[in-house]
Amino acid sequence: MVKPLAVAVAGLGAIGTKVANTLDAGGIPGLALVAVSGRDPDKTHVVAAQLACKPDVAKTESLAARADIVVDCAPSAAFAGLARSVVVAGRVLVTVNAGALLQHLDLVEAAKATGGRILVPTGALLGLDAMRAAAEGSIARVTMITRKPPNGLEGAPYLVQHGISLKGLNAAKRVFQGSAAEGAKGFPANVNVAAALGLAGIGPDKTTLEIWADPDVDRNIHRIEVEADSARFSLQIENVPSLENPRTGKITALSVLACLRGMVAPLRVGT
Repeated sequence: MVKPLAVAVAGLGAIGTKVANTLDAGGIPGLALVAVSGRDPDKTHVVAAQLACKPDVAKTESLAARADIVVDCAPSAAFAGLARSVVVAGRVLVTVNAGALLQHLDLVEAAKATGGRILVPTGALLGLDAMRAAAEGSIARVTMITRKPPNGLEGAPYLVQHGISLKGLNAAKRVFQGSAAEGAKGFPANVNVAAALGLAGIGPDKTTLEIWADPDVDRNIHRIEVEADSARFSLQIENVPSLENPRTGKITALSVLACLRGMVAPLRVGT
C-alpha cells in the first residue's frame, strides 16, 4: 500500500475546519491530516482534540517540516511567512489567499528553484478551466462583477480608507471599480476570486472588477464576462455565504477539498 501524503492545515476558521474534519474522517483516500495551526492556540488545541487523528498543534511556519501538503486557510496577514516556509521547503502549498499571493509573486520563482508548488483552488468562482484554456490563445477583455450583501463587505480596508459606510443601505451601491489587483488589495477577505481570475487569464492588472453592496441579495454573486479569440463567454455563480463567515461562500471549502482530491485521484476531470 502507498503511504498517504501528509497534510497540514493552517487556519481553522470556516474553511480550514471543514477541510480538517473531512480529512480526519478519511474523506480523501491517500491524504492524512498530521498537523494544524491557528491564530488562537487555545482554540486550536480544542478543535484538534476533537479530531480522531489527533493532529499535532504547531506554529504556522513549522507546518512545512511536518507535511507534504500545507493547506493555507489562515488570514491573509499570515500568508507571507507561511507561504515562504512551504516553498523554501519544496512542499506543496494550497492557498485560498490568491489576493495575498499577488503581493508575493516572487514565491513563484522561488518554487521553481526548490521544486515546490503553489496551487490556487477555484474557490467561489467558476469558469477558470475555460479561462486557462482561452489564455493559451489571446484574450481581449475580462470583466468581473461581484455583488454581496452589505454585511459581507463590512470592514474591508478600501471602505474604511474611503469612508464608505454601508449601514442602512436600501439600494444596490457600487463601492469599487478598478483592476482585480487593486480590488484584491482593498478587499482581501472578499475577492480572492478576482485575484484567481486574473492569475488564470490576462493578469490581475488587466482584469476589470466591479464590487457592489446589494441589500436585495442573500448570496455572494460573481459574474464574469470574457472576450477572447477562441470564445466569448459569460458565467455567473450565486454562492451561499458561510454561517461562520458571511464573507466566504460555503463552496470555497468544498473547492479546496476538490483540489486536494484531484492531487491523489486516479481520474481527474477538467483542465
